[in-house]
Amino acid sequence: MDHPGFFTRTGPHSLAEIAAASEATLSEEKAAATQITDVRSLDLAGEGDLSFFDNRKYLDQLKTTAASACFVREADSANLPEGCTPLLSAAPYHAYARALAVFYPEAARTLTHGPVRLADEAPNVSPHAIIEPGAVIEPGAVIAPEARIGADTRICSNAFIGYRCTIGRGGYVGANATLTHAIIGDRVVIHQGAQIGQDGFGFAMGPQGHLRVPQIGRVIIQDDVDIGANTCIDRGALNDTIIGEGTKIDNLVQIGHNVVIGRHCVIVAQVGVSGSTVLEDFVVMGGQSASIGHTRIGMGAQIAAQSGVKDAIPPGGIYGGTPAVPLRDYARQLAAVKRLARK
Repeated sequence: MDHPGFFTRTGPHSLAEIAAASEATLSEEKAAATQITDVRSLDLAGEGDLSFFDNRKYLDQLKTTAASACFVREADSANLPEGCTPLLSAAPYHAYARALAVFYPEAARTLTHGPVRLADEAPNVSPHAIIEPGAVIEPGAVIAPEARIGADTRICSNAFIGYRCTIGRGGYVGANATLTHAIIGDRVVIHQGAQIGQDGFGFAMGPQGHLRVPQIGRVIIQDDVDIGANTCIDRGALNDTIIGEGTKIDNLVQIGHNVVIGRHCVIVAQVGVSGSTVLEDFVVMGGQSASIGHTRIGMGAQIAAQSGVKDAIPPGGIYGGTPAVPLRDYARQLAAVKRLARK
């Protein structure tokens, strides 16, 4: 039995429509009316399909693709086989993403419950919560008193939105996610199982035991942030934990209390950011990297996977290793260890 798929496909769409939506240039005007029915990879595409080329590892697939059209840079268009119309773009992967959103508008959000359940039908929504028209609360989700949910935001099954939490418009909270002590902006995507707003790890240590320090701050998440599955973001102790607009956080990331993350940062899976660390705008932290607390990583800095940051990183720095050092020094360290191992 053929599977019906999880997302509804729109279309077909003409190449003229696709070019306009994807900000690409259609070099062959005679192909403007060509109808495209789906988006597929170079090797699986056939007649009526759209594809893209952005990685030279797949040059052989580009030369033999059966796609009817393909996003390419102008310099690569000569490699397209006959019958494949080029859609010219300086950033083919970005163009592909825009086109995919045209064909599969639902796919930006994980579907956990098929039929839409409107907020006013959900039994676990407090009568003292404020739910704007167009918000969707799936069965089993709990909305606590004085919480606010913006229009076109979807709260999936078994998610919990705590007392006085605020979520903006056009957002998404996945199944089994928990939000407390949090103020969330517009168009924020929070995937399944994420935990936001729990106590920070704060204890006054002493020989008689460890005294819990009350954590009275909040979590502030600005617009257009993505937060991966099972990621944990602690609320602040006194000051707030802040995630800047446009930042993308992968699965299984730990963000400690009072951390401030700037705009458009990228934090890959299994990263740990200790309390009171500051990441300036456009920082990238590779998988399984970490920072100690009370340090600063400068604007545009990049931290290699599995690196440990213990000192401040200057803006634009590219660092690796534990403790993290400039990447060139790290490469020399590795080379020296290899030479020693041969002796």
